[in-house]
Amino acid sequence: MAVEELQSIIKKCQVLEEHDFKEEDFGLFQLAGQKCIEEGHIDQLLEIFQNEKNKLCNPKELLLGLLELIEEPSGKQISQIILLLLQPLQTVIQKLPNNKAYSVGLALSTLWSQLSLLPVPYSKEQIQTDDYGLCQCCKALIEFSKPFVEEAINDKGNKESENKKLKDELLKFCFKSLKYPLLTAHFLEQSEEAGSDPLRCFASEIIGFLSAIGYPFPKVIFNHGRKKRLWHYLEFEEEEDKQLAESMASLAYLVFVQGIKIDQLPMVLSPSYILQFNMGHTEVFLQRTEESVLSKGLELLESGLFRIEDNSLHYQYLEIKSFLTVPQSLVKVMTFCPVEPLRKKGLAMLQLYINKLDSQGKYTLFRCLLSTSNHSGVEAFVIQNIKNQIDMSFKKTPNKWFTGPQLISLLDLVLFLPEGAETDLLQNSDRIMAALNLLRYLIIKDNENNQTGFWTELGKIENNFLKPLHTGLNMSKAHYEAEIKNRQENNQVVQKSKDLCSVTVGREEIANMPPEMQLKVLHSALFTFDLIQSVLARVEELIAIKTKSTSEENVGIK
Repeated sequence: MAVEELQSIIKKCQVLEEHDFKEEDFGLFQLAGQKCIEEGHIDQLLEIFQNEKNKLCNPKELLLGLLELIEEPSGKQISQIILLLLQPLQTVIQKLPNNKAYSVGLALSTLWSQLSLLPVPYSKEQIQTDDYGLCQCCKALIEFSKPFVEEAINDKGNKESENKKLKDELLKFCFKSLKYPLLTAHFLEQSEEAGSDPLRCFASEIIGFLSAIGYPFPKVIFNHGRKKRLWHYLEFEEEEDKQLAESMASLAYLVFVQGIKIDQLPMVLSPSYILQFNMGHTEVFLQRTEESVLSKGLELLESGLFRIEDNSLHYQYLEIKSFLTVPQSLVKVMTFCPVEPLRKKGLAMLQLYINKLDSQGKYTLFRCLLSTSNHSGVEAFVIQNIKNQIDMSFKKTPNKWFTGPQLISLLDLVLFLPEGAETDLLQNSDRIMAALNLLRYLIIKDNENNQTGFWTELGKIENNFLKPLHTGLNMSKAHYEAEIKNRQENNQVVQKSKDLCSVTVGREEIANMPPEMQLKVLHSALFTFDLIQSVLARVEELIAIKTKSTSEENVGIK
């Protein structure tokens, strides 16, 4: 019924001259078209639009009507309608006598707003099936935009101001496309056929558009964040600060990781220079939570770090904000990301980053992470790295940052309990074990000439770390042993009632836990305390041996 109604209206309009075509005529046409969409007669609607006899009416009115039709659908119909109306929309805009830049911008903004409602395919299978038609729409959108890009390049008699406006509208569209769908888009492996990846082709075309309208990606990326702006209008300058960071990060990933148009990059740029710019983009990626976006941030960081030689990244780079915030973001990925491969990749990237820093840079970063991570496992990781640096200092030329006063200052952040004997030892067990192992290493390795300087600080270490730890272990073990005894004595009563109980271990309450499981958890905690106590006993034994030996030497000298 809707198709017949539309055809009837079109037959009436076909005999009208353009100046006789009234607004109410177009209103009837638009309503009939919407009914066709609602009833699913999209193929028939396409035939009507493609019929040469039906190209009449005022371009401005038709433009607005087509955009309203594009805004109507939802779900899978979005792509169907866009694919249906793109060609008529392109023809209408090309026929407009003036204000073409505004019309192009309005059309691209409307199209992008609708497309952004579609899910971005993440796997190879989703890209190939393209259930929501996003990949088809991206390809069609490129073809829709090409005439306007060519017009902006060739001027075609446009006023200079109008031409700049057209370029800016196209520029905004490119930046929006870099954010969606390209920021979260999954790309097929580069070893696979590049031409079979529609989103990669879309990305390549968008970067090509940027270059064509006077904004090649090196100019865009390396200008981002500077005081002097590339854009012509204040509106765009404000937008840059608020919204373009993710677009810039997406562009950096496409170029430096995916290698799209990388041949346009000047060969004279040093690896450290490229890393400096990409650290800010990496930070943008790592602030997001989506798996695909986090993954891109890690890949971008990896691509930059691999170009840097070990121990060569100067400590002054840490004065740049992103060089400290990125490792802190890596810590968040390592500790909070629910995806295990990403957590492992985050850990690997943090270690790679540490490896690239010079000695003072490593020292500075270690202090920062020990002060800000608030995670026992991360602190243990940092302490292990400190131990590695001390070991290298022993084996090679002594390193002033990991011997003497500098090391002692660093050890003050390691060999202490934040709340003394009251510290939650289970919650901090990883950190405590790493600290004890570092102390044991120092006692064994630096047993002659006090090269590290820690022997002169032994009294402070005993008061701030060893004695409170001894007291805390005794208190914790007594508490958990009493808990175990109490639950064992009451186990039969609990079993008869079949109640589920809760137990607090490491400041975390484990609710609805069967009594048998509670006992296992309590025994596991007790085992951890025993392990800490055994290492502590060995450390105290080594100290006693060293102290006795030193005393005997002093007596012999007298």
